[in-house]
Amino acid sequence: MRWIEWAIVGALLFLPFATINRIETDALRRTLLTELRYDAALDAAVDDAASQLIGNASQQREAQYGSEKRVALNKEDAIATFYRTLDAGFGIADDPVAQGTLRRYIPAIVIVGYDGFYVYSEQEWIGVDGTVVMKPVWGAKKPYAYADAAGNSLSFTLDQEVLAYDAASGSWQEGLRQDIRQQTSIPLLQDAEQFEQIRRSTIVRAIQDELAYRINQYNETVSRSGFSYVFTLPLIPDEDWSNSIDDVGVMAFLQGIPMGAKVYNSYALGGSRVLKQEAIIGARKGAMKVYFRSSCGYGYPREEVFASEQAGALKGYMPLPCPQ
Repeated sequence: MRWIEWAIVGALLFLPFATINRIETDALRRTLLTELRYDAALDAAVDDAASQLIGNASQQREAQYGSEKRVALNKEDAIATFYRTLDAGFGIADDPVAQGTLRRYIPAIVIVGYDGFYVYSEQEWIGVDGTVVMKPVWGAKKPYAYADAAGNSLSFTLDQEVLAYDAASGSWQEGLRQDIRQQTSIPLLQDAEQFEQIRRSTIVRAIQDELAYRINQYNETVSRSGFSYVFTLPLIPDEDWSNSIDDVGVMAFLQGIPMGAKVYNSYALGGSRVLKQEAIIGARKGAMKVYFRSSCGYGYPREEVFASEQAGALKGYMPLPCPQ
């Protein structure tokens, strides 16, 4: 057999493998691009929700407290903004049916507050007319509670302020740890390093335990409507958990979306950026409406100030990057 015939045979043998490899590579590329798009949509939704969490709430009733983290939380605006941005990121802003389907893949959303947290998840109950009602609602506020073996109990916050019950004296003390430690016999209040370690682990464990409970409840609820995916609390690195409890913020989970040969599972945390969020300036650059971050230093005539870039875009402003 001449070499040209061998080349033809080799090409014919190689062609199916090359075709399969190309198909698998294309599928992997599409899956990766889809995953990146979903990540970006979820991150943007959490960031925008976090910016609205304190952006529109009246803080006057909190003015007597010293901590900047003790702020009124606008949960309803935050959750509405989360869904609006997520729907826009998925390209379903004008499709109520698709929006309802996407909601099925969100087992829980958490608002991390100063002295407690809230979970927004689907609940089921019997209505006044006897029919079963199933809709997402806010759960009761959960404190960051801790108790030691001696019967002392503490309610932690996102900083050093604490409400403590001294079992030995039967008294309550509230204030910064360093200010009230001399007034109680509670050992934890005497050790700053141990206090901080227990405070952070208590907050994380409280959120984890409540999320696990809520997600299990959600599995029971959706399984009765034929939804076969089993939702679970994802493994979140300790660093992410630590960052999520440095400030008030938002935590959301998106799981089980079919994506090629796999399913999409992710979470997004928006915490310490909430109080440090830069203002977004809406301005006129000639005849064009533009928005940019306040730190960019542009001198264009200011028209509006937004809490997020998404809010500026929704009002018809175009993004203007900072000068390099």
